[in-house]
This record gives sequence, structure tokens and C-alpha cells, in this order.
Amino acid sequence: MIVLTKRNGDKFLVNHDQIECIEMIPESKVVMMNHDFYLVLETADEIVEKIALYNAKVRDIYREITITDKR
Repeated sequence: MIVLTKRNGDKFLVNHDQIECIEMIPESKVVMMNHDFYLVLETADEIVEKIALYNAKVRDIYREITITDKR
């Protein structure tokens, strides 16, 4: 899950696997698979970067567990 910021400044968590698309209007409109959407302050590039960083952390944890389990 990634942290995003609503237009009013409130932060919330989003399951990035449920994002269908990001529309780039003055804000970013994050459209979910159920067609709900959130207007957020982060740019599309920032959201993609957050997703990439999250995925990298998950892979590193998995890699560490895999190495530990093989010993």
C-alpha cells in the first residue's frame, strides 16, 4: 500500500494493485478498479515512483526470507 495526499491535505493508504489508471488533470485523478476515484496532490510520476519503491521493498524482503530459508 502507498500513502497519497488528498486535496485537503489528509493522507491515506491506497492498495496500488487496485489502481486502474491515473488521469493527469491539474491534480492527479487516481481511478480504482471499482471506478471510485481520488483526487490527490501527488503527480503521476510521484505515484509511479511510490509504487516502484514499495515493490522494491517487498522484493527485498522476499529475497531475504528466501536466502534465510535456504540455509
